[in-house]
Amino acid sequence: MESLSSKEYKNEFVNTFEGDDSGDKRPRQTPGVLYSKVSPTPVAEPRLLAWSEDLARELGVQKPSTPEEMAILGGNLVTDSMQPYAACYAGHQFGHWAGQLGDGRAITLGEWETASGKTWELQLKGAGPTPYSRRADGRAVLRSSVREYLMSEAMYYLGVPTTRALSLVSTGDQVLRDMFYNGNAAYEPGAIVMRVAPSFLRFGNYEMLAARKEVEHLRKLVGWTIERYYPHLQGEDKVLAWFKEVVERTASLMVAWQRVGFVHGVMNTDNMSVLGLSIDYGPFSFLDNYDPNFTPNTTDLPGRRYAFGQQPGIAYWNLGCLASALAPLFPDTKALVSVLEEYSDLYGQKYLTMMGHKLGLDQVKGNDVNLIVDLEEVLATLQPDMTIFYQLLIDLPLDLKDAQQVASHFADSFYTAPDAAEKEALYSFIQRYTARITENTCSREISRKRMRESNPRFILRNYLLHQAIEELEKGEDQLFRELQEAIKAPYSDKSDAFLVKRPAWANQKAGCSMLSCSS
Repeated sequence: MESLSSKEYKNEFVNTFEGDDSGDKRPRQTPGVLYSKVSPTPVAEPRLLAWSEDLARELGVQKPSTPEEMAILGGNLVTDSMQPYAACYAGHQFGHWAGQLGDGRAITLGEWETASGKTWELQLKGAGPTPYSRRADGRAVLRSSVREYLMSEAMYYLGVPTTRALSLVSTGDQVLRDMFYNGNAAYEPGAIVMRVAPSFLRFGNYEMLAARKEVEHLRKLVGWTIERYYPHLQGEDKVLAWFKEVVERTASLMVAWQRVGFVHGVMNTDNMSVLGLSIDYGPFSFLDNYDPNFTPNTTDLPGRRYAFGQQPGIAYWNLGCLASALAPLFPDTKALVSVLEEYSDLYGQKYLTMMGHKLGLDQVKGNDVNLIVDLEEVLATLQPDMTIFYQLLIDLPLDLKDAQQVASHFADSFYTAPDAAEKEALYSFIQRYTARITENTCSREISRKRMRESNPRFILRNYLLHQAIEELEKGEDQLFRELQEAIKAPYSDKSDAFLVKRPAWANQKAGCSMLSCSS
């Protein structure tokens, strides 16, 4: 294990590409560079609130035990081998070109190399202003930082590709925020998360270079990305092969989100990872009641562009933006368009396989597609709690005689009691489902095992996060610690105390149902 303060950091991105070395933090356009060097702005009193022991073990990082190590996590110390920077990128936000964006409150300290030779970028989120902060202060508040820290790790344990979080520190400073952009600004406690990923490169990095017609920079960044993160791709067509793999990874990511009921809330192209990772946790949520039109983001209203059911299609749209950014590297767009058009079939195949696992089918065949479609229609109509419904489906008796018995079995998942027609629709599906289960070539226990591995019992619900944040702001951390443990075993019954529906009081409470991009 090595300490954060004595580690010799690598800086391959900074050493490979042109950047602004001035250290000037004033907001501005930075044409011709891929980053700007900038140091974190010190905070009053960094204090460790959380540390990911599992991730630290994987990286070979020892838990901070000295003032110097704590200072690094709070942005108060930059070691000699670090070359901190904020990346420059662009993006399409809510379907519109936004131009230059960049790391407005995130600063990458350097690259940590593990004993196996793998490198991880260490990044502080909330570390102060950068040239890309625009009119903001570059800081993060405790509530958004708690959400990012816990959700990053929760997604990892759920088996969803994601960036990680190593630490969460309070800063001792107060940060002014208007939570819902409605003129009610207030001071909140500040915090910083140390985020970790092999790379934080996103679609917007490539869009920025294409928009500025910096084709040679674009060619160099694409080549470096392939060599570093996709080294198995070789030959003259490796750029196209790389795009194809990004398409495949993105499709897989969308399937993973839909499997666990995750709603990102702000799927702008600057929030899409070229490694196929979940990145930038803002106004996210898991589904409570199954509503394909649910968006947790107040900024996404009324259009609900980023609603749960829209996510796979938005990923396709975003991949189209990436394809457009890569177009200058090709004689024409035919090959790019051809690869892009593979997304729908890729996603469809992966989605059906995933749903087969959730339902405990030995394989998806014949009329199973119709069965899955019917289930989605029933769920969208009844809107039961998604997580609880699938848990009850695992333990479904195969001999239920009528609609009332079926409704009684799933009663604990309903937010609103179904009417007679809805009960009949559910019963009709269950009849077809039980008939299909009896056709499995595998045993019922193997079928249930597959379902248990695909359907989480614990999800990090927004109301739980809200309660934990409220406690932390009062100096209490019991629920926060309980959630840190619960996220580590989401498919077990260890945390069944949390296997309950969202309480009625949380339906409209700020921070429990809807959030803003400042969350």
